[in-house]
Amino acid sequence: MRKLLVPAALLACLALMPFAGAQDKKDNKEEPKYANLTYVPTADEVIDKMFEMAKVGKDDVIFDLGCGDARILYKAAKKYGTRGVGLDINGERIKEAMDQAAKYNVGTLVEVRHGDALKPKDVSDATVVALYMFPEFMNLWLPIAKEKLKPGTRIVSHDYSFSDWTPDQSVTVKSATREHKVHLWIVKGDKK
Repeated sequence: MRKLLVPAALLACLALMPFAGAQDKKDNKEEPKYANLTYVPTADEVIDKMFEMAKVGKDDVIFDLGCGDARILYKAAKKYGTRGVGLDINGERIKEAMDQAAKYNVGTLVEVRHGDALKPKDVSDATVVALYMFPEFMNLWLPIAKEKLKPGTRIVSHDYSFSDWTPDQSVTVKSATREHKVHLWIVKGDKK
């Protein structure tokens, strides 16, 4: 009787192996290409300059990729009535962003999402894209920007730029702690 139990148990394990592998694949989401969780808030002076350079207005839709606490979006909503979408891969930042909602009291103008900033599902709705991301991210995002963004979309970046796309404008901004660079690109009809 014992000899029959061992093969039966072995057969049961072998029969379940394909299902176990399928479950692992379902549970393991694809790792993002860029997962640097470094977070440094953007100084208010820089945010104001980004708004000025991008000519942010009431009819804009701002996407903030790597939004952190989403202050850029909340400030734009408060000041201009602008709609905004923030995307961050770090759950802690999303929680902070949600906590900011009460402080700014802008209703439903700002939506914050937990997700991969290299896979924004509806970024083609953006009229302005705000970034404070390291050069590695910028270069990974460049082909997405050129493919998905409509002509006329403004991209503003704090400190970092694309290696293969010269900004239309760059300025230096002083804050209480240091000097910052703000870059602006306007997506052209040929998207270059």
